[in-house]
Amino acid sequence: MSTVFTAYESTMETVSELKEADEQSLITPIKENAWSIREIIGHMYYWDDYNLHNMVSQMNHGANLPPFPDHDTQNEKAIQSLEGESVYQIIDSFIERREEFLDAVKQVDKQDRFTIGNGKRAFSAESFVKIFVKHDAHHLKQIEDFLAAS
Repeated sequence: MSTVFTAYESTMETVSELKEADEQSLITPIKENAWSIREIIGHMYYWDDYNLHNMVSQMNHGANLPPFPDHDTQNEKAIQSLEGESVYQIIDSFIERREEFLDAVKQVDKQDRFTIGNGKRAFSAESFVKIFVKHDAHHLKQIEDFLAAS
C-alpha cells in the first residue's frame, strides 16, 4: 500500500486516541474565534463524506471531476451537520467514513488520471488523497498543539 494511503489511514488511530482526552478539552475552541477539536474532526469527516459521495465514483481515466465546493460554504455546512452529535459520536463517524472512503479510493485503478474542475493538472487517486493528507496534518498539528498547552 502506498505511503499516502498509509498516512491517510493513520489519522484514524490518532483521532481515535482523542477519546481518551477530557471531553471539555475536546469541545473548547482551540483559540479565540476558532473551532474546537470536535468541530475540526467534524470538518475532516465532512470532507471525507463529500469526497466519497461526489468524487471517488468519477475517478476514471480522462474524467473531469467537479470542482471542489466553496471552502467557506462547505465548512459552514460541516459545522451545522454536527448539531446534536457528541464529540465521541463524531470521532466514531469520522473513523467509519474514513474507512469507507479509503476502501473506495483504493479501488480506483492506479493508472487512471483525471482533472478537477477547470484545473489542468492530472491527478491519480493517490495524488488526490495526498491533498487531504496535507490537510489532515495541518489540523492534527493544531489539535496536538492545543492539547499540549492544556
